[in-house]
Amino acid sequence: MADFSPETSVSFRFSRAERLKKRDEIRAVFKKGRVASCSGAKLFVLPNDLLRNRIAFTFSRKFGNAVARNRARRLGREAYRHIGFALHPGYDMVLLVYPGNDSFQERFDQLNFLFAKAGLRIF
Repeated sequence: MADFSPETSVSFRFSRAERLKKRDEIRAVFKKGRVASCSGAKLFVLPNDLLRNRIAFTFSRKFGNAVARNRARRLGREAYRHIGFALHPGYDMVLLVYPGNDSFQERFDQLNFLFAKAGLRIF
């Protein structure tokens, strides 16, 4: 039987350390980062000096009400949680989402495509 101690297991949790929260850091990603886009979303990527990735989810101005934005944020976080371990570390990212794709599978496919287009996928 395999040993699944905390030291050897991989955590798929979306931790606080992975969240990009400071306004100045988010602005820097928008201003200096490179952009990968697809239908319904844009991904801004900027290298950081950390050993982990940090991401923020933001929305266009006409995205709907708070319920729709919070649902889209939850879907984005869940999709990132499933993909995040397969990305090169050391990047700050901002995902700008437009109205439309409101299912988990669509958001997952969208993020997968954007990360591959930005060259962040390991495999």
